[in-house]
Amino acid sequence: PLSYLVSPSGTTRAVDVAGTVDSNNHTVWDFSVSYASDQVAQIQAQPLAGKWYASSFPSGGFVVAQDAGDRLEGVIVYDPNGYHLLGLASTEPTPPEGQTLYVYDTPIDIFQFPMKPGQSFTTSGNVKNATLRGLPYAGKDTYDVTIDAAGTLLLPSITFTQALRVRTTVTATPAAGAPQTTKQVSFLFECFGEVARATSQAGETQDNFTTAAEVRRLGLIPVSSN
Repeated sequence: PLSYLVSPSGTTRAVDVAGTVDSNNHTVWDFSVSYASDQVAQIQAQPLAGKWYASSFPSGGFVVAQDAGDRLEGVIVYDPNGYHLLGLASTEPTPPEGQTLYVYDTPIDIFQFPMKPGQSFTTSGNVKNATLRGLPYAGKDTYDVTIDAAGTLLLPSITFTQALRVRTTVTATPAAGAPQTTKQVSFLFECFGEVARATSQAGETQDNFTTAAEVRRLGLIPVSSN
């Protein structure tokens, strides 16, 4: 399990995903500011077996929470070629916001291996006869992923050198209605995986957005002694 410091749900936070260049011409991203309002989320991979939606993913995989409150889960397959998203489901079959369950006809590549600056790819997946927050849904999701920089990432409790900046633009195109775009900037480091993430508000058009709907950062959480 990993512990993340996460901005509160329903609030926005100022971010600098562009970063700065220091005197040695190295890119630096400063995510080190501490916020009293930060919440703690523990993210851990879980088995697919036993989940209410397991039968919808016969090819198997494992499960990872997609949001800090673990209301939505992604089914993942990991292999030597990359990290692939098979679909999404609400954690509970009857949540207050309504059930979500959709399975991509083609796995979505979240990451392709080996990862290095300059890498760029696009993956699309269609969903049919799906359910999104309790409503019937069909559409197409397109993920545009680019690794465009490596540099130093400053967090409240730890500093990572040679972190990779990964930009992901997700365009959801429903069968009925207008497409919706969300941008996400993730920072990854060898062995640790994703150590920070900033997710834009819906409809964002700027790659270097400055207002995030959610910010999560790897955090060292004090353990109380009783």
